[in-house]
Amino acid sequence: QVQLVESGGGLVQPGGSLRLSCAASGTIFSIMDMGWYRRAPGKQRELVASITSGGSTNYADSVKGRFTISRDNAKRTVYLQMNSLKPEDTAVYYCAADPTFHNIVILTPRYWGQGTQVTVSS
Repeated sequence: QVQLVESGGGLVQPGGSLRLSCAASGTIFSIMDMGWYRRAPGKQRELVASITSGGSTNYADSVKGRFTISRDNAKRTVYLQMNSLKPEDTAVYYCAADPTFHNIVILTPRYWGQGTQVTVSS
């Protein structure tokens, strides 16, 4: 059974930073492609950032230059460093994993975490 557990969400003021973590268990983490998604109230889920098993990264235009995705295979963890946060970044953030990158891109990864709330407000 694959489990993904996110942490690091919370309330932050505009312009602030947060780092989300996603710890994986029950799988060979190093072969998994990983993605961070978010769902804001009243909006569809979107792919924010992805990282392949080989370390290649991609970002949504809305977060380029502000967010950084990374992974530590020894710790079986993927991170999302979020800087210069804006109120429109407010959402539930989900970590997901799939051995096939295409499934990450089309928003149908096999494994999902439970989500962590990020609220950007003054």
